[in-house]
Amino acid sequence: MWRSRTGRDRKTVVCIACGSSVLRSEAREYDKEGDRWNRHGKQFEYLCKGCHRELCWQPRGELESLILDIEQDGLPQSEFLSRYLHAVEDRYGRPEE
Repeated sequence: MWRSRTGRDRKTVVCIACGSSVLRSEAREYDKEGDRWNRHGKQFEYLCKGCHRELCWQPRGELESLILDIEQDGLPQSEFLSRYLHAVEDRYGRPEE
């Protein structure tokens, strides 16, 4: 016999975007790998419904790997943004003015 899902739905999770605590039943799963259907061995993060609606649904392409390449602990935001700009220009060229 299948167990009731009631207990799972009463669990509280934290939205990774805004930090709000919401019931799991009021949240949306977020899989940074982009493959939420392959569930084996994964731990999902969650977004509240409001933040989920505000997501950009455009393809991310290689964004995750680009960020991981330039990311470093303790890196000031200005340096991160400078590295990001240069990495994007190296991969895709300068934007048209």
